[in-house]
Amino acid sequence: MALTLELIRHDVADALGEEPAAVPLDENLMDHGLDSVRIMSLLERRRREHGVEADFADLAEDPAIETWVSLLKVS
Repeated sequence: MALTLELIRHDVADALGEEPAAVPLDENLMDHGLDSVRIMSLLERRRREHGVEADFADLAEDPAIETWVSLLKVS
């Protein structure tokens, strides 16, 4: 399965216990309850499954799905 914007949104929604549609694409996810432990968990999963090379600092600098798209090399 390709790593897409919608897959990232779904992962974040799972981590937050929300529906994907409730997760904003352009807002700071930490303002919505995503913490550093959850970011690390999501990142490690994507490293294993998709070979993502981003690191925690990359994602934490601007924790918004729109920003993560390019950092995670989403197709």
